[in-house]
Amino acid sequence: MAETLLSPGVLTRENDLSLLTNPPAPVGAVIIGPTVKGQPNIPTQVTSWSDYLTKFGGSFVSGSTAEYTYFTSTAAYNYFQAGGTNLLVTRVAHGAFTAATSSQISASGSGTAITLQTVSYGANQNSSGSEDTSGSLANGTSTNIRWEIVSPNFSAGTFNIVVRRGDDNNNNKVALETWTNLSLDPLAPNYISRVIGDTIYNLSSDETYVEVTGSYANRSNYIVVKSVDKPTPKFFDNNGIAKAAFTGSIPVAASGTFGTATGNLSSGSADKYYDAITDSNIQGLVATDYSASITLLSNADEYQYNVISAPGLTYGSSNGQAQLLNLINNTRNRADAIAVIDTQLYGGSVSGANTQANSIDNSYAATYWPWLQTVDPITGMLTWVPASTMIPAVYAFNDTVAAPWFAPAGINRGGLSDVVRAEKKLTQTDRDTLYQNKVNPIATFPNQGVVVYGQKTLQTQASALDRVNVRRLLIALKDRISTISKTLVFEQNTIATRNAFLSQVNPYLESVQQQQGLYAFKVVMDDSNNPADCN
Repeated sequence: MAETLLSPGVLTRENDLSLLTNPPAPVGAVIIGPTVKGQPNIPTQVTSWSDYLTKFGGSFVSGSTAEYTYFTSTAAYNYFQAGGTNLLVTRVAHGAFTAATSSQISASGSGTAITLQTVSYGANQNSSGSEDTSGSLANGTSTNIRWEIVSPNFSAGTFNIVVRRGDDNNNNKVALETWTNLSLDPLAPNYISRVIGDTIYNLSSDETYVEVTGSYANRSNYIVVKSVDKPTPKFFDNNGIAKAAFTGSIPVAASGTFGTATGNLSSGSADKYYDAITDSNIQGLVATDYSASITLLSNADEYQYNVISAPGLTYGSSNGQAQLLNLINNTRNRADAIAVIDTQLYGGSVSGANTQANSIDNSYAATYWPWLQTVDPITGMLTWVPASTMIPAVYAFNDTVAAPWFAPAGINRGGLSDVVRAEKKLTQTDRDTLYQNKVNPIATFPNQGVVVYGQKTLQTQASALDRVNVRRLLIALKDRISTISKTLVFEQNTIATRNAFLSQVNPYLESVQQQQGLYAFKVVMDDSNNPADCN
């Protein structure tokens, strides 16, 4: 019913959104690729660039000749710079990787009191080796760690653990974490495993889920309690005095290292990085190294995200195509994200990009071209990266300043401020040809810089779903409505139940409509689609 003003004035109307339930927790992007630290194949959430550096590290030296940064790190940096808040990172690695364990943490009596393990895997976590007069380790680096037991109190049964950086020394200690008032009493609230955590993650043999062992969630970014070798249950007797049998279990003041980890970050000077990568040498990896992570992330119940990319894998290569095809199909089956893929290595062509894009028909995937030059966030050097490194940041910025149903493209929302230049300055003809073949061109405009200038999905048939913003709109709607619907499963098929659904869905859709996501909508929830035999 139209509202009419009978006299000049301003019409105000309230929109009561108080019936809206709390929105679901924000989901972000997934980046799959090699990192300096972390456990391979285990998706790990990071919430800031500093958090990423703590868990996955920054640059590294390959072949003792040059310092490099993986595409994964560049993607994470730009994602957070663009306003992203939640990022799921999955490290991939070549060969077998294991964690490092602590050198003997001795009990005051005899034997080992506790054994610690590094959160990160790989031989670069080994700090064990000789120590000079200043306490500096021969194998200590900024990437690995060392431990120190401080202030043991044998009558109280407590002690402190300081996690130190591997390249510090006794005169200049760099404490990464400090855990105080720890106990070996499993019944005490300050039990070391309860405070620091003892959870170990392993990929299942069929690569479909993560096996979890341990009793307490990990709170440390660097260490896990592998074992308490001399527990002290009920450390005090009935008079509050330490039991003589347990006072010798408390670790003595000392410092030590970690060792026995396996897994090499780099195979040497033959590794290829940046624009030099090939389909058989992807930053020192091969395409099959990505397979387990891609399979694991197909689990929609366990891992939520709205965009996924694996910078370095190339659909047009003989090795990367199988992995990216699996990634695309998994994303379509999940129906809650968009896979951003690359179709060519550096030095590709318009025709090559078109040919590869036309071989894919999927509205849950998109591709962008050409490669981009950016400033390395760690080394400050100019480096070339594939487009999928930067596009998750574009999506994050789009969602921050607008909403998922706005086009993540154009000067307002598709600008690539951290990009110095594109590999090829596309002409109008190039852009038209690419767009007609489902490739989103990355254009260069005078005084505007480098801009994403397309938002096609890889769907072949012309429809609304061949647009990224439409696909992302439907993803957002399905996600929100499905979340609401799950609370009504197994409830009575009554008018009250249906009204409970409508009272949440309609206000949500109204809010989307007000934010220009929908022109109109209609929700049907009655006997026509929920008959009595659905009870």
